[in-house]
Amino acid sequence: MGSSIALQVFQQIVNGLSLGSIYALIALGYTMVYGIVKLINFAHGDVMMVGAYAGWYATTVLHLSFLPALLFAMISCAILGVVIERIAYKPLRNATRIAALITAIGVSLFLEYGGMLVVTAQVRTYPPVFPETIYNVGGVMFKYGDIVMIVTAVVLMALLHFTVQYTKMGKAMRAVSFDKDAALLMGINTNNIISFTFAIGSALAAAAGVLLGVYFNTIDPLMGIIPGLKAFVAAVLGGIGIIPGAMVGGLMLGLVESIVSGFGASTWRDAVAFLILILVLIVKPSGLFGKNVREKV
Repeated sequence: MGSSIALQVFQQIVNGLSLGSIYALIALGYTMVYGIVKLINFAHGDVMMVGAYAGWYATTVLHLSFLPALLFAMISCAILGVVIERIAYKPLRNATRIAALITAIGVSLFLEYGGMLVVTAQVRTYPPVFPETIYNVGGVMFKYGDIVMIVTAVVLMALLHFTVQYTKMGKAMRAVSFDKDAALLMGINTNNIISFTFAIGSALAAAAGVLLGVYFNTIDPLMGIIPGLKAFVAAVLGGIGIIPGAMVGGLMLGLVESIVSGFGASTWRDAVAFLILILVLIVKPSGLFGKNVREKV
């Protein structure tokens, strides 16, 4: 009895890491944009949806394999992210936060129902991009696709960490995040840095969209709503604005969801995610990696 429970727990950990890596990629976009311009970009989940469709188009129409399709989706959404930032958010740079928030919701609805207009509301099936190889390690089953998904997410997170910590653009991003006005005085083009941040965040969301399509095998124009909200929960859990926090928060949320589903409470998986959000806001609003900051009133 004890060994079967242990096997089930390990099985759900494997499933949770696959799902959590997707949440982490989406949460990174939320946390990067918030860290730079203090904006909760609620259109981010719908950018992920566009990335999923771009990957579907690349695999079904262009007949590309997984990696080229992933790059195609990431580049497409990076361009989309810059366009959204320049058209919708840049004119509101000095406006109130509520104005930017309402605009983000408007962009989200535009992408959702514009997507319905372009690709129709029909649910699309993702083609099989990975071999159906199943591995059995000590009774724990995992697919070839699970390994590729986790490795893809880890590589993208490592590239993001390298970009932010060790490149000139990354240093400029950290400077703008710390003090935008001071960075401007030091000769940093803040507009370009903000656009670059949106491009990276949107590219990561596109990668998450492709992985989500592969994971669940279906996509539709409204698929970004729930994963986008859950990724926001993951970003808050880790500490909004903190990149390592988004990674850890996404993985933790995926693990919790999989364990809840694995022990017969799958109908509660969405409720548990938002219960975590409520508990975090009550107990530690700054998140796991965040610090309380005093503000002069």
